[in-house]
Amino acid sequence: MQTDGPRTTYVLIDGENIDATLGSAILNGRPTPEQRPRWERVLEFAQRRWGQPAKGLFFLNASSGTMPMAFVQALMALGYTPIPLSGESHEKVVDIGIQRTLAALRDRPGDVVLASHDGDFALDLEKLLDGERRVGLIAFREFTSGVLNNLTEQGLELFDLEHDVLAFNVHLPRLRIIPLAEFDPLVYL
Repeated sequence: MQTDGPRTTYVLIDGENIDATLGSAILNGRPTPEQRPRWERVLEFAQRRWGQPAKGLFFLNASSGTMPMAFVQALMALGYTPIPLSGESHEKVVDIGIQRTLAALRDRPGDVVLASHDGDFALDLEKLLDGERRVGLIAFREFTSGVLNNLTEQGLELFDLEHDVLAFNVHLPRLRIIPLAEFDPLVYL
C-alpha cells in the first residue's frame, strides 16, 4: 500500500442511484431543485466525520454523448471531480467505474465513503474493510441493500443522507424507523 502524503477520505458518489431512489422511492416523481441533495454538505460531512481532507468523485453516465454541463460545472465549483463515463447500452457504466475505483483504492492509504444503495458494491467494499481504514456508506437507510447492511458487522459505517449528513434543505416525506431517543411526538401532532 502506498503511504506518501496526507491521509484522505475518498468520497465516491453514485449520483444515478441516489437520484433514482429519491425520485422513485421517496418523492414518487422527479425531484425539484429544492428537493435534491446539497452535495457540498456530503464532502463537508466526510471531512468533519473523520477529521481529514476529502476528495469527491462524482460518477455520471454520459453514454448518450452529452453531459449536463451546468451540473458538471456546479460539481467542480463544489470541489468534486466529475467522472463522466460512457459505454454500451448493456453496461452499467457508473457501477463499473465505481467498482474499478474501489478496487484501485485497495492499494492506496485513506478512507472511503460511498454514496449509494446498490448491493453490487458489497464485495468491493468488503475488500476495503481491512482494519486499516474506515469505510462508510451514505444512503437513505431504509433503501440500503441488505448485503450492504450486513457489512456493518465487519466495520462498515452507515450514514443517513438526510438525518446524519443533513444534505437537504427540505424535510423529505420518508417513512423510516425512528430510534426512540430521536422520537419527537410534536412532529406528529
